[in-house]
Amino acid sequence: MIIACTDPSGPSRRAVDWAEREARLRGLPAPVVLAVPPDPGRVEMVVCGVPGPSDAGDPDPGLRLPAAVRAGGRPLVLVPDGSARPPRSERILLGTDARRASDDVIGFAFDSARAHGALLHVVHAWSLPSCAAEWPFGVPEAERAIWEDHEVQLLADVLRPWRERYPQVPVYEDVLLLAAAQALLHHADGASLAVVGARPGEEWGEVVRLLLRRGSCPVAVVPARTARTTTPARTTS
Repeated sequence: MIIACTDPSGPSRRAVDWAEREARLRGLPAPVVLAVPPDPGRVEMVVCGVPGPSDAGDPDPGLRLPAAVRAGGRPLVLVPDGSARPPRSERILLGTDARRASDDVIGFAFDSARAHGALLHVVHAWSLPSCAAEWPFGVPEAERAIWEDHEVQLLADVLRPWRERYPQVPVYEDVLLLAAAQALLHHADGASLAVVGARPGEEWGEVVRLLLRRGSCPVAVVPARTARTTTPARTTS
């Protein structure tokens, strides 16, 4: 069951439209529409509207939602004002840390891509290791390529079992030397949905807030209950 939260505001009406389309794609009953967000632990997915970027004076759209909803145990899809219209081409954007990959988050993204018949664009952001500061004239290109190859392999290893489980889902793996928020913002425009994880007990981070302020696509915040920590060896010269 999908729950859509509504009130007289424009953002909430758009959230209902998005929830209805999502229910059709997933073969689920029509969403249940409520005026007050429920306990997310009782349902499959909660869809809420949030103000778009034009709403000045609200630097953190979505944070006005009840804390129990923001930190709930089910995926919470936030639909910014003006983003509910289906894009011209389907693309699901997944932001993941391949070192702390969550099966809950990755599984939700793959299932969403299957339902939408969409390309799954997986973004893994990384940074240079601390030893990079030891080079007085910058990191040699060969050394940087070695580190990047490790990051590419790490993401490929994380996604391999999911590719086998969802052979019908095309996947584009993207490894970027950027901060996580900037890496996702760079590709959010035109996406059907952006999927990010939220660790238990953690408030929404910079990534979710920036995506909501941009208001270019709905954002699914998925509880990251399970994680596999992997730290690949990095070769240094």
